[in-house]
Amino acid sequence: MRVSPPQGVTVVALLADPDAPTEIAHRMARTLSTRLADKSGQGRRFDVEVVSEPFTAGTEDLPTLMRRIKARAGAENWDIVVALTDLPLHSHGHKLVVDLSHEHGLALLSLPTLGGLRLQTRARRAVEEAVLGLARAPATGAEGLPRVQPLPGRFVSRLAPVHPGPVGEEETVDLRYVLRGPRGYLRVLVGMVRANRPWRLVPGLSKALAAALATGAVATVNSTVWSLAEALSAPRLVIATVGSVALMIGWLIVDAQLWHRSAEVSREARQRARLYNASTVLTVGIGVIVCYAGLMVINLVWALFILNDQVFASMTRTPLDSTDYWTLSWFVASVATVGGALGSGLESDEAIRAAAYSKREQERRQMLQDDDDDQLET
Repeated sequence: MRVSPPQGVTVVALLADPDAPTEIAHRMARTLSTRLADKSGQGRRFDVEVVSEPFTAGTEDLPTLMRRIKARAGAENWDIVVALTDLPLHSHGHKLVVDLSHEHGLALLSLPTLGGLRLQTRARRAVEEAVLGLARAPATGAEGLPRVQPLPGRFVSRLAPVHPGPVGEEETVDLRYVLRGPRGYLRVLVGMVRANRPWRLVPGLSKALAAALATGAVATVNSTVWSLAEALSAPRLVIATVGSVALMIGWLIVDAQLWHRSAEVSREARQRARLYNASTVLTVGIGVIVCYAGLMVINLVWALFILNDQVFASMTRTPLDSTDYWTLSWFVASVATVGGALGSGLESDEAIRAAAYSKREQERRQMLQDDDDDQLET
């Protein structure tokens, strides 16, 4: 049986989706109790718990999520529940930042709306403001609902255009904040890319990486490649870089069917599809660029080890200098990236999705795909 907390202690539960939200919740929980006590004053104490469970599984519907959170809180001895998810949630065509229910002591925070930089700090501040707002008795209006009060300046800034959002009459929520405008869209997009952790793409595509490394190793000792690298100007090398990176990005997206096509025709569905596809392109693009930079460094080291200045000079009729090493490594990286694109065809679609998306994002996209397939069947 669960032991009741001491009198005067406010129990705060951080209900976090698995993976990144849980990691963020555990890190902030180390100091959250002390920070909340210092900010609330009046000798109030807080006890913070972290609970990791997939409360968003199978749905992105806000009323459904709040009902789940409410039901979970009712089964425990919690005073306040702040739910954290790395899914981008939407409300009436806008990106949800936070839903608040003062009556039930509930909050739902969508982490992508906090952006991709200093996410831990922003998430901690958002949770602090939500908890302190729920812990205080809200000012009520004529109909008994909390008056819309702007969140403190550290949470609402010029770079995060947060505005009060509409709330349905039958919803559990009594206060909602959303992002609007191009800056809000950009912030959510960056947050979604951050949640996908694009740097994991390189080790996740082992077969493509092996093909790229093998292509680079062979190309580095090929005299024809030496001559081509010597003849190419800087603009042409840039074009080769852009072309090879674009080919790799396009191949991964098309081959693994990462492009989202919505069967719905509503304006909101089209906006979501554009947002999801933009995050896919940026996620895969960043991963490929990281791969390209790594290939360039590896090729440079390999060239420094294997190239012989006399052999190089006899084949290209120019002496081998430091510039030649960089030029050759640059060009070979483009060639190796094309080889990696071909090698990625050996990867399964599931392996590419696992490398490109977080676990929750994979589940969300699969759920959307299933919904679209059901609509097409009907």
